Amino acid sequence: MSDDVILNYYEDIEVGHKASFGKTITEADILMFAGVSGDTNPVHLNQEYAETTMFKGRIAHGMLSAALISTVFGTKLPGPGCIYVGQSLKFKAPVRIGDTVTATVECTGKLDDKKFCTFRTVCTVGGKTVIDGEATLMVPSRG
Repeated sequence: MSDDVILNYYEDIEVGHKASFGKTITEADILMFAGVSGDTNPVHLNQEYAETTMFKGRIAHGMLSAALISTVFGTKLPGPGCIYVGQSLKFKAPVRIGDTVTATVECTGKLDDKKFCTFRTVCTVGGKTVIDGEATLMVPSRG
């Protein structure tokens, strides 16, 4: 199955279907995310401060990388019309300016009575997991 196929309806989705989206994180992304979210933690914005932390330099907001999971859901799998019901996240490693984050979702189950699908959600940088989680989405039905 191609990563670019949009599956708009609950009936089209099968356990094991996957899709991905990748983005290289830029300085502008971090500044815009800080502005939109209000998260101005200096570990994201101030190099001198960030050098004093365990990360030894600036890191991207964890939720910036996590937002790429939402991109996959809304544009690829399940695609337009799906609605988040829940998401759990475990942040495993930092993301830095210049890193390319790839968000991948894989359907792990279906709840026919509610038209919900469950997904494993993973973000990686260079093959290393930086975020691991699970999500539940309500998916439009044909019926």
